[in-house]
Amino acid sequence: MDRAALVTLRVGGLVQALDEPDAEVLERAARRIGAASHEVRGARFARRSVDARKRPVRLPVQVDLVVPSGFRSRALQREERSGRVRPAPLAGSLVPPDAGARGRHVVVVGTGPAGIFAALPLALGGARVTVLERGADLGTRHRRLVPFHRGGALDPETNLLFGEGGAGTYSDGKLYTRVDHPLEVPILEELVAAGAPAEILFDARAHVGTDRLHTVLPALRRRLQEVGVEFRFDSRLDGLRLSPSRPGRVQAVEVGGESVACDAVVLATGHSARDTWERLHRQGVPFEAKPFQFGVRIEHPQELVTRARYGDPAPAELGAAAYGLTHKARAGVRGAHSFCMCPGGRVVASVHEEGHLCTNGMSNSTHSSRWANSGLVVTLGPDDYGAEGPFAGVAFQRRMERLAFEAGGGTYAAPAQRADDFLARRATSGELATSLVFGARPARLDELLPEAVTRALAAGLERWERQVPGFAGPEGLLLGFESRSSGPVRIPRDRETLLVEGFSNLQAVGEGAGWAGGIMSAAIDGARAGLALHALP
Repeated sequence: MDRAALVTLRVGGLVQALDEPDAEVLERAARRIGAASHEVRGARFARRSVDARKRPVRLPVQVDLVVPSGFRSRALQREERSGRVRPAPLAGSLVPPDAGARGRHVVVVGTGPAGIFAALPLALGGARVTVLERGADLGTRHRRLVPFHRGGALDPETNLLFGEGGAGTYSDGKLYTRVDHPLEVPILEELVAAGAPAEILFDARAHVGTDRLHTVLPALRRRLQEVGVEFRFDSRLDGLRLSPSRPGRVQAVEVGGESVACDAVVLATGHSARDTWERLHRQGVPFEAKPFQFGVRIEHPQELVTRARYGDPAPAELGAAAYGLTHKARAGVRGAHSFCMCPGGRVVASVHEEGHLCTNGMSNSTHSSRWANSGLVVTLGPDDYGAEGPFAGVAFQRRMERLAFEAGGGTYAAPAQRADDFLARRATSGELATSLVFGARPARLDELLPEAVTRALAAGLERWERQVPGFAGPEGLLLGFESRSSGPVRIPRDRETLLVEGFSNLQAVGEGAGWAGGIMSAAIDGARAGLALHALP
């Protein structure tokens, strides 16, 4: 049968038991709409999550069924009326419908998700694409990180923030910031084709793992190279060369003393390219300060989290438990939420400037560490920075990161405070166990943080203790600071073309441009840019 004569229905309201085979769930979905086996032309999981609110723990699922377009049944009509069945969202495509950029040379700056998925549709449409990355390729990046973690000097160009894959490479590839965009499916399919687990297509808490990313990213690079993309590592963007006769037109990029001519540029620098932002701003690229999240990282024994979420004993099938916690703002106290939760993971020092400290988290695909960690963050805005101008948030980040480095003893150890001490506003004493390779040093985070952040985190901890017993107790360790969960600047751009204001061939995408907040949203933003360039005259 012609694919045009088929439709895909999304069946919700299904719950899978922990010991129930996937095939049985797919069969139940078909029975739910009254479809016989010969009428189902395809079936797959669309979404699966974990519901730990009741015992036993269950798995809410959604299933997509492909059936003939004329299929009807009483069961289907009943489920449609209830809202449990609806047409599945249409998937988009990374192949441009036209090839307006065919033959043009486009330079993409950055190999994070925004840069990679901007380059792919450009190349698929026939553009010549060069991707610049200030850091090293992944294998070299890993080798250069070893001396730093052994107490050596920090490499300002290749580190946990800069290098192939961007900052997300060492933040374990979480993909569960879903945005229900048509481009989400083809992006996930590209990742699966590169070696990511197939479960990321439907798992509500999809996670690739830092270890798997070390095979997925090189495979993804080879995929792009096969369609003509050139990668240049250890190649920092030093500036733009603007046309003297066509205002707002970039005619080349400056890289290591070399001018690379191009027809368009996509900026996908990531959320920490502060020096690049400042150079671009001096050349007329507009920037504005925007709100961003700031706070601490909290670490617990993984067993505490798993027991609190799944019960004791916890079902082995579920593995290490995760959480997502939110505390809404109330009178005089800001809201707070958890961010980038790493079950079975470890805390890392994500820095690229000497004498500064920012904490982040990562975990491997097996979640094998005995520690769980997460960011706990509060939104700060330009009024909180104590300065004006587009880079006021950057100055605030730097100030707090220097403070964290000094409070930790100047060795990249993190200043830390037990959660119960933080709530009681008292000093922490004794040895502090942490997964951070540089260790932790007792410090009064309740005093070092801005008062508004301290109050918001305290209110959140009190609430989260009720949801996850032990969360705000002595086994919870707060480490300072979590300052890079999002970028503090935004580059104004056109909503449709993604062109930077005042420029005719310069796009800005992803977290570094202030238009995304996670791997998936950044990848989608990049793909939108690549497709939009093909539509431009």
